[in-house]
Amino acid sequence: MADTEEYSPPKVWKWEAQDGGRFTNINRPIAGATHEKELPVGEHPHQLYSLATPNGVKVTILFEEILELGKKDAEYDAYFINIGDGAQFGSDFVAINPNSKIPAMLDRSTSPPTRVFESGAILVYLAEKFDAFIPTEPSARAECMSWLFWQMGSAPYLGGGFGHFYSYAPKKIEYCIDRFSMEVKRQLDVLDQNLANRRFLCGDDYNISDMAVYSWYGNMVLNDQYSAAEFLEVASYKNVVRWATEIEARPAVARGRRVNRAWGPEEERVPERHSAADFELNIPD
Repeated sequence: MADTEEYSPPKVWKWEAQDGGRFTNINRPIAGATHEKELPVGEHPHQLYSLATPNGVKVTILFEEILELGKKDAEYDAYFINIGDGAQFGSDFVAINPNSKIPAMLDRSTSPPTRVFESGAILVYLAEKFDAFIPTEPSARAECMSWLFWQMGSAPYLGGGFGHFYSYAPKKIEYCIDRFSMEVKRQLDVLDQNLANRRFLCGDDYNISDMAVYSWYGNMVLNDQYSAAEFLEVASYKNVVRWATEIEARPAVARGRRVNRAWGPEEERVPERHSAADFELNIPD
C-alpha cells in the first residue's frame, strides 16, 4: 500500500475543519438552511432548480423527451443552482428539498404546489404524470424500476466513491481508489452483460431507467468523466458504449445535457432554460 499511516477512530466522531478537496466548503454533518434566499419563479407549471451534473441531467433529458412528444403541459423553467456557492442551503431551496441536493422541483399545476426531490422520484413523478417513458404492464414496469433503483443505489460508488478519491480528494489513497475502481468496473460489467442481448436496459423500449443510467455511466464511457476513461478501460465495455452512443444521439438528450450548464464550450451552455428558444441563444453565428 502506498499509504501506510494507521488511523484509529475516536470513540465519538467530531466535525473539524479539514482539507476534503474541491467540495469541502459545502460538506457538513447537519441539515437545514444556512441563510434566507428566495428562489426565482417562472411562468411554466414546473419549476426546476438544478445543475448539469449527472443527477441534474437525467431530469432535464426527461423534460425534453416529453416535450418532443408534443406534450406542451410539460413546459418548465430551469434555474441554475450554484452548489459551489452553497445556493442549495438557501431557505427556499431547503423548503423544496430538505436534503439540500440538486435537483429539486416544484409542480405549480397542483393545488397546493407539489414539491418533488431526489432525481429518481422526479423521473417517476413526471413519467407517470405525462404517461411517457414508463411501462404500465406490471412485469415491464418492475424491470424499469429495478434498473432505475439500481442506478440510484450504484451511482454513489461511481461519483461519491470513485470520482471523489480518484479526482477530488486532496491526496491519492491506493486502497480507496482500488476499492471503488473494482466496484465501478463490476457495475459496468453488469450493464455490459445486460445490454449484450438488449437494445436498451429493459429491452426494445427506451425509458426513464435508460435516461438515469446513461446520465452517469453513459457519460463515463463516452465523455471521459473524471478523466478516467483509460484508467477504467471503459472502451472495453462495448455494449455499454453502443447503447450510450445511441442515446446521446437523440436530440432531446443533446438539449437536456445543456440545461443548467455554465461551463465548457459556450455553445453547450444553457444556464437557465425557459423555452425552446433558449437553446438557440448560445449558438455562434
